[in-house]
Amino acid sequence: MPTPETPEADMGKKKRAPSRNLPIAAGVGVGLGAVVLLSLYTIKEIFLGVVMVFLGVAVWEFIRAFATRDIRIPWVPVMFGGVAMLLCTYFWGTTALVAGFGLTTLAVLLWRLPKGQEGYVRDATAGVFATAYIWFLAGFVVLLLRPSDGPDRVLIFIAATVASDIGGFFAGSFFGNHKLAPSISPKKTWEGFTGSAITCMVVGGVLLPWLLHGHWWQGVIVGVAAVGSATFGDLIESVIKRDLGIKDMGSLLPEHGGVMDRLDSLLATVPVVWVLLEAFVPPN
Repeated sequence: MPTPETPEADMGKKKRAPSRNLPIAAGVGVGLGAVVLLSLYTIKEIFLGVVMVFLGVAVWEFIRAFATRDIRIPWVPVMFGGVAMLLCTYFWGTTALVAGFGLTTLAVLLWRLPKGQEGYVRDATAGVFATAYIWFLAGFVVLLLRPSDGPDRVLIFIAATVASDIGGFFAGSFFGNHKLAPSISPKKTWEGFTGSAITCMVVGGVLLPWLLHGHWWQGVIVGVAAVGSATFGDLIESVIKRDLGIKDMGSLLPEHGGVMDRLDSLLATVPVVWVLLEAFVPPN
């Protein structure tokens, strides 16, 4: 038996080093950020196109992941209905988002009918779930984008979410010892969550008054809300992947997994940030 003085007894107390190849992960992250920022602050429609491309890849990853459990998502209405939903939201706003979701849901239910009753509920429900989880939630990004100060609103949302990921990753990697939700996501720790919270509050408290001329405390609230929703977003996707028996949704992004693996916290955070910004600094 190892004694307290032996190296074996200290192994569990050693600080963990990051498990990912950080230079590659950082390079991919910087590249994605550059694409997003360049398109966001040039022409809004270009950014919208970039968003739809990312979401289309994420939906395809979702469809392939569900197929491993013999769940056949009706991809045609989900894919094309989702694109139409975002385009209509950009031009006509919140009403179009709700109407687009309703019509896409109906299209999914109808599209699956010719294949018969076997597995109908399973496949149709998965299609509606993919529509809501990816396209509908992403519609709030478009709602953030629409006003004249839309790019700044989108930047605050993205920066707060990314701050949560970065702060949580480094704090959890080097200091994490107390598991947050071991049965769902073994790598998440309370120390990581604390790092996410601090980073998010700082980013929100700086960016909101700077870009939208709100109060610093409003930015802190946005940061607190963002860290909660981003963490739940990560956990939700972790549960989905565990239920499907897969490690990552895809492998397109080196050291990050699939596109959907990068969008999970963003999708969960965007409606929360949209609500708060509408309340604190409504568009002119």
